Amino acid sequence: MKELQYGDKIIRMEGVIVDIDDCSISVDLKGRLGFFKAPKRMFICDYPLKVGQELGWNMSFPEQLGPEVNEKYVSNIEKERRKQEEMRQQRIDNKEV
Repeated sequence: MKELQYGDKIIRMEGVIVDIDDCSISVDLKGRLGFFKAPKRMFICDYPLKVGQELGWNMSFPEQLGPEVNEKYVSNIEKERRKQEEMRQQRIDNKEV
């Protein structure tokens, strides 16, 4: 694994929970910095999770590790997209019947 070239600059990030499902939590980042969705197991919680609750965490800047593409991940992403498209098409076909 490539060693990171830049020193850590820890940044305090905050966000608001916008969706919760059986497996994951979706968070809008404050300051219009974006959105992310992560598995529930990644969150440290003392209270039941609810939409609208605020979260905070420390983060650094993501750093690209190299020019190589991880073909396994690309393949899995493409399979999941095809699966989602097939499911969407099945729903459309079922509604037409």
